[in-house]
Amino acid sequence: MAKKKNTETPKKKNVEGVEGLHAAVIQQNITETLETNYMPYAMSVIVSRAIPEIDGFKPSHRKLLYTMYKMGLLNGGRTKSANIVGQTMRLNPHGDSAIYETMVRLARGCEALLHPFVDSKGNFGKVYSRDMAYAASRYTEAKLESICQELFRDIDSDTVDFVDNYDNTMKEPSLLPTTFPNVLVSNNTGIAVGMASNICGFNLAEVCKTTIEYIKDPEYDIMSTLLAPDFPTGGQLIYNEQEIHNIYETGRGSFKLKAKWRYVKEGNLIEIYEIPYTTTVEAILDKVTKLFKEGKVKEIADMRDETDLGGLKVTIDLKRGVDPDKLMQKLFVHTPLMDSFPCNFNILVGGMPRVMGVREILEEWTAWRYECVRRRIFHTLSQKKAKLHLLLGLKKILLDIDKAIRIIRETETEAEVVPNLMIGFGIDEIQAEYIAEIKLRNINREYILKRVDETADLEKEIADLEDTLKTKKRVMNIIVKELESVQKKYGTERKTEIIYDEEIPVIKEEKQIDDYAVNLFLSKEGYFKKITPLSLRMGGDQKFKEGDELSQNFETTNTAELLFFTNRQQVYKAHAYDFDDTKASVLGDYLPSKLSMDEGENVVFMCLPGDSKGSLIFFFENGKAARVELSAYDTKSNRKKLTGAYSDKSPLAAVIHITEDVQLALYTTEGRVLIFNTALMAPKTTRTAQGVNVMTIKPKYKLCDVKVLENTAITNVARYRARNIPATGALLKDEDKEEQQTSLL
Repeated sequence: MAKKKNTETPKKKNVEGVEGLHAAVIQQNITETLETNYMPYAMSVIVSRAIPEIDGFKPSHRKLLYTMYKMGLLNGGRTKSANIVGQTMRLNPHGDSAIYETMVRLARGCEALLHPFVDSKGNFGKVYSRDMAYAASRYTEAKLESICQELFRDIDSDTVDFVDNYDNTMKEPSLLPTTFPNVLVSNNTGIAVGMASNICGFNLAEVCKTTIEYIKDPEYDIMSTLLAPDFPTGGQLIYNEQEIHNIYETGRGSFKLKAKWRYVKEGNLIEIYEIPYTTTVEAILDKVTKLFKEGKVKEIADMRDETDLGGLKVTIDLKRGVDPDKLMQKLFVHTPLMDSFPCNFNILVGGMPRVMGVREILEEWTAWRYECVRRRIFHTLSQKKAKLHLLLGLKKILLDIDKAIRIIRETETEAEVVPNLMIGFGIDEIQAEYIAEIKLRNINREYILKRVDETADLEKEIADLEDTLKTKKRVMNIIVKELESVQKKYGTERKTEIIYDEEIPVIKEEKQIDDYAVNLFLSKEGYFKKITPLSLRMGGDQKFKEGDELSQNFETTNTAELLFFTNRQQVYKAHAYDFDDTKASVLGDYLPSKLSMDEGENVVFMCLPGDSKGSLIFFFENGKAARVELSAYDTKSNRKKLTGAYSDKSPLAAVIHITEDVQLALYTTEGRVLIFNTALMAPKTTRTAQGVNVMTIKPKYKLCDVKVLENTAITNVARYRARNIPATGALLKDEDKEEQQTSLL
């Protein structure tokens, strides 16, 4: 809101002894100030500095490359970079350092572009290094790369408009007539006023092929050939189809890039040899150093930058026993070794900024390139028509060469030669000038006949060019052929590897977990307690609900993995650290609630898989048993629940975890016992296998308990032993009975 205008007459003041000067304050609305002062600056930054145009270049890039082209550096040898910078200042009214920085980014030595435009010699720094400074312009040399032929092809054939430079002493192109969609091939970033642009690069061969297919069919599926962005620093792109689709459709979105690494067993070290385009080696080292000081990456013994002429390499020395995969997962979470690339395809089209998807960009580029080719054809057509016009005049003097010579010889003044030829042969001034300029040695019948014979070929070429101008399809075919030529000459393999997000494990931040000894207790009713040895020694008896009792107990550590099998043929995964330390005097955690089990579901067996060696043997009430390798319950993802843990054809009687073959004693409700060796059972390939008959049981009885033989009171082992299964076993004698037998269920 504008302030109220002060209507009082300004008072006179003495300024440095001079009287009579009035201090007047001119008030102006802020909107008017912005419109008259700030808006021109903002538009200048947007249109003339920060946002790339449809040819894929900002003005600074275009001015530099065009200057090098005019210096003859496309086919000639290299020259000092300082010379190029000085010449560019005729078009670019900025300091030499800003112009040189532009050249550095376009140079092959910097490795900032998939297809560099400047063939460099000397130190131009590296895009993946923050501290590797480029040498001064007086030391380095440069010329244009061969791919620049595709930027300047037919630039002198009126393919693009030329405008005055800043002081109206030279002409420069408003755009470069690129024969391929460079706007999608070269990475480009710009920050303007109130807007920005961030365009990722794509593989040249993929872009050309996609553009060709798009020209043939505007409804073509772009994602089938334009697989994903590609970067000069390589690395891995985590491909999410929906994310890539959104970027292709809207021009906005982001995707993740990962570093490439390898484990060198001989030196127990990790080598990182490709990193995301968005980061630098120094940024990674700084972050790892910070994590090491905070105690979050204790697995690292040393880390150093070993980048040399062979390329980027960061080496990590590992401490003994460190899992390199787990360490790299942690580093991917905490460092820029995995980073996001935000896309904002903001491009100037007709002087107006537009955020476009890939299809829109191809549409605009094709339309622009179509006009470039038409202008080139029209320029060629005009030249040929002009030449034909001259030859037609020459054809007229063929009838009487002597007359033409006589007219010239008999003309008293030079100024009257052209008018006299016009009158003598009925030709116009241009034709007469051409005839008058013919050398004396060429005024012969042979020379004139050869020139006249060209008219037939010219007339055919002109007719063909006129037909091309009228036929859009023919112009498009020219564009397609040029794209095919570029793809064949300059196409390369992808540098950034594509990996699909569903194929890689979910990387989650690992908690800093203290590892210490614990005792685990599971009751029959499903109550679980984790107690430290000290608390266990100081505490009293274990507390259980009325009617409940201890089912299993283990001595392990706080990081141990736990498997809980339930009566619904499901298994729940957890770790000891998921539970709080407690005391013997409390009931503990109720597992059905803690693990969010289904209604009516309860735990029947707890297992500590460790390194997943060994087997689980499931015994069922019908006398069958299934031996399943413990590794069958391993998962690559962090799934907390597995269905189909065992067969549901008969109720479960007991579960035994073994790491080697042992002798087991099976008890039935009839009072029979069978002893057999687990070596008689072969592992099943599926978790839900019904198993094999181990004990033959009468219909009205069932298997009720299974124990390891050495944990029983049986003394007459031979009475109950079976050499083969299935077997019926023998009735249990009193001397082999225990005071109290417990069952699982």
